[in-house]
Amino acid sequence: MSINGILNTFKPPGKTSFQAVQSVRRMSGERRVGHTGTLDPDATGVLPICLGRATRLVQFLEGDKGYRAEIELGITTDSYDSSGRVTKRVDPSSITTEDLEASLSCFRGIIEQTPPMYSAVRYEGRHLYELARAGIEVERGKRRAQIYRLEVKDFSPPVVTIEVDCSKGTYIRSLAHDLGQRLGCGSHLRSLVRLWCGSFYIEDALTIPQLEDAFRYGFWQDIIYPLDAVLAYLMAVIVDEGNERSILNGRPIPLGHENDEGQLLRAYSKDGRFLALIRSRAGLWQPERVFSIGEKLDI
Repeated sequence: MSINGILNTFKPPGKTSFQAVQSVRRMSGERRVGHTGTLDPDATGVLPICLGRATRLVQFLEGDKGYRAEIELGITTDSYDSSGRVTKRVDPSSITTEDLEASLSCFRGIIEQTPPMYSAVRYEGRHLYELARAGIEVERGKRRAQIYRLEVKDFSPPVVTIEVDCSKGTYIRSLAHDLGQRLGCGSHLRSLVRLWCGSFYIEDALTIPQLEDAFRYGFWQDIIYPLDAVLAYLMAVIVDEGNERSILNGRPIPLGHENDEGQLLRAYSKDGRFLALIRSRAGLWQPERVFSIGEKLDI
């Protein structure tokens, strides 16, 4: 039996995102499994895992995220986190709360970041972390990110705890490193928890043992989110049987109302089945992701 939906998974420390996916694949028996938004092995928190047809939605789930991070001042590492080699030590005892606030103000809004060498970014076909492990450092281009919220939650020198709401593609390790550079004392990311990812929150996230129980005792249907649960931010339309057939066959349809070029909608059948994501192109609605089988859903 195919399992289609999304699990709000709590990734534990010491496990890679890929290992978490492997655990879900094993316990569920579903072959098609993937995650949205990689977490570093030492990081914990929300890791949405898609099963079955939901894997076709991964690109639509990798949106904004929220984190709680502990940053240790005075110690710089080559990986920008506590797992790396220490490259510099500086006494940070002169840093005040006012210094922190002044420096953090430079990281709010749209910023540019350099990805850490120990990251999954590719350079000429190879992951940066592969090059870093071989002792090779290369020039990395800056990437744009957006910080919506950045707050100090605690300062117990030399450790500052911050919370960050940010766009897809933000490197919290780079943020931790860059903060230390601006303060002049260096710093690294000591710990990281993802608090939320899109519409999934840590309060509702289930641990690997909890997921094991759900699949072992057969109540996994109670914890899995339907395919369209994460797409509520998109408008929904109900189509007639003729347009339903066209959508399921990949043909564009007219909907008879004004639309913005490139706009994305959820399309449902008259009996409430989630049919597809459709996108506006040249005055018609082109199926972008089609789901030919679906449970009856409330919209």
